[in-house]
Amino acid sequence: MERIYLDHAATTPLDKEILDKMLPYLTDCYGNADSPHAFGRKAMGGVDSARDKIADLLNAKPNEVYFTSGGTESDNWAIIGGAYAAKERGRDHIILSAIEHHAALAAAEKLQKEGFSVDYLPVDRTGRISADSLRARMTERTGLVAVMAVNNETGALQPIKELANIAHEAGAVFFTDAVQAAPHMALDVKALGVDMLAISAHKFYGPKGCGVLYIKSGVKVKPLVVGGEQERGLRGGTTNVAAVVGMAAALEKNVRTMSANNEKIATLRQVFLEGISGVDGLRVYGGAGDVSAVLSLRFLGVSGVDLVYNLDLAGVSVSAGAACASASVKPSHVMMAMGLTEKEARECIRVSFGKDNTEEEVREAAALLKEIVEKLRKS
Repeated sequence: MERIYLDHAATTPLDKEILDKMLPYLTDCYGNADSPHAFGRKAMGGVDSARDKIADLLNAKPNEVYFTSGGTESDNWAIIGGAYAAKERGRDHIILSAIEHHAALAAAEKLQKEGFSVDYLPVDRTGRISADSLRARMTERTGLVAVMAVNNETGALQPIKELANIAHEAGAVFFTDAVQAAPHMALDVKALGVDMLAISAHKFYGPKGCGVLYIKSGVKVKPLVVGGEQERGLRGGTTNVAAVVGMAAALEKNVRTMSANNEKIATLRQVFLEGISGVDGLRVYGGAGDVSAVLSLRFLGVSGVDLVYNLDLAGVSVSAGAACASASVKPSHVMMAMGLTEKEARECIRVSFGKDNTEEEVREAAALLKEIVEKLRKS
């Protein structure tokens, strides 16, 4: 049996069509994009074209698109760099949702150790934030608000435009981590009303190690990576030309095929859930109004880590939460923020579907999951 991959929220396979577009920039067009000679100018042509394309897809200006190494760096830069800039305006208070990615939470913890005041927005049992909750925490010292658009463990969608409006009414900058949103919904920075937005190429069948931080014109953000004048002096480091070209091509293809992919994935999700229906003690987190590709499951009395391990032995790849924290024995902070106890959170696994999965695969994975749950309960 071929292995079944159901962990697309962790990463997606590189699309072969995208690889073909990257290859010339790994072989023939190998110049440093910041070199003034012909080799450098040719490489910079690829970078400029990619920046223009991504800006168009995000409804942004090219000079608002900054290339990074991925979602973690983009989150760090937006939150740390944004907070440092806000402090210069006398605003040393930041607000994040309690279910942000670890990259965002770690950045906030760093700032708190440096004397910043940090508040965390609670979520309800569906993983959503209320506008009233944010409004109640805004003060005249609030400089930055960060709320992810789509949660990476449950697929929960947040009311980003409404939350951004509340932040702006109080004079704060609003950042959204859209890493998990980008594969499944068109992103229009103007319609969303955000000041900063992060995406990562490997979530939509592009290369790993490449991302974008959109920074709205006029928004002040301090540099995070220093040592060079790349990215208009705000992000040092030699540009990963092939990855940037691949990211732009992947985002363009993703937007073009998004409707069909979302429809297929919604069907796969339904087939999978039908396949595990009837299992005693099953709890599903992520539902109507959420992104269909991501859901968390819990089987009462069964360890999530044991489930992941046994499914892997059976040829099915899922995760026990965010991939970046999967090596940790800590329970999911997302599930606990939604009201689960530590014991209950340890019983959760995450299943996430992709455009290349088949109904046959998800039926087989569901059948194996049922068998393994029964086996573990008897052991």
